[in-house]
Amino acid sequence: MHRKTLFILLALILLLFLPLPGVCAEKCVQTEGEAAIVDRDLPSAKTEAVARAKWAAIEQTVGTEVKAGSIVQDFTLVDEIIKTQAAGVVKSYQILAQENRADTVLVKIKACVEPKMAQEAVSALALNNAVAVFIPAKKPSARETDEYEETNILSETLIGKLIEQGYRVVDVAPTRAADAAEIERAVKSGSTLTVRSLMYKFLSNVIIIGKIDYAVSTKKGEDIGYGLSMPFNNVTVRMTYRIVARNNKTGNTEILTAGTEQARGMARSVEDAAAEGLKNLAAKLTPAVLDKIASFIRGNVKKVAIRINGVTDLDTNQEIKGMLQQIVWVTEVEEKRMGEFTVGYPENSIYLANSLRQKGRFKILDFTPYALTLEWIKQ
Repeated sequence: MHRKTLFILLALILLLFLPLPGVCAEKCVQTEGEAAIVDRDLPSAKTEAVARAKWAAIEQTVGTEVKAGSIVQDFTLVDEIIKTQAAGVVKSYQILAQENRADTVLVKIKACVEPKMAQEAVSALALNNAVAVFIPAKKPSARETDEYEETNILSETLIGKLIEQGYRVVDVAPTRAADAAEIERAVKSGSTLTVRSLMYKFLSNVIIIGKIDYAVSTKKGEDIGYGLSMPFNNVTVRMTYRIVARNNKTGNTEILTAGTEQARGMARSVEDAAAEGLKNLAAKLTPAVLDKIASFIRGNVKKVAIRINGVTDLDTNQEIKGMLQQIVWVTEVEEKRMGEFTVGYPENSIYLANSLRQKGRFKILDFTPYALTLEWIKQ
């Protein structure tokens, strides 16, 4: 009994010194960032270059397919996101090299990133109007196998309609970030693990995920009675799908809608009949998808208070109001007083600040999720 107690004590002592898997496991990577030198202000350019390098380390850790640099121009704002919304994501960094060029500065750093916090930082930049689409379709010719076409008539039609409505759409299939078998398992099990992974990779808060199969209802040449034979192949196309979105308030993923739809197509060959069925299914499904996504975005509109310093006359005030109304995804602009507005906006306020900065008439002084302070630049 004494030996057994001693053994247990020794085992407990050893466990205390063993590292716990998955707890704050930092990942250290080498990245680089570059920024323009404006008005010979090298320190500011270096700060922005370091911010870009740090964010590159975060993207590398998470494995993003869409880069934040393609949608957020001001990386000092991104650096602020790191500091405020995901404090501690970059545990440490070291500048390995700095190259001062004629009009830019390039820095190379070694950054140690905590993966879970990196995912949270990426999630903070995800867009409600960014839709990731992955709907593989079983090949009509692969009747006895599970071979899929990951880009097909239905997915391409749906993506085109979404883009027409002003959404930023990512077709997951060409990126090889997921495969049809993985999607099928996710749909069958109801697991959101694959979905969350795709959200991180594509900076998206909405994913349309599904799987298309088909069945030959009536074969060409088949006897249909009265001495007649079927002149065409009649194919039924079935799609199982889900639209999943991330709730900005809770951070959890929610199913906006799920279901099964089907349509038929007829043609001389099975392949052509399946293609016709996909066209009919796309026409049937697209309006419902657009309605669900639009409803989701309307439900996420929040009020952002905007204060602009340096506004001294009504003409300038009206000019600024017009600029605000022209920003994509701004739903309403309410004038409170001179230089102060309340704006309806469904995205993170960092994108509103970024859009205003790109107009060249504003300097960003401060921003929070619900308030922006800017300086009006007189020309």
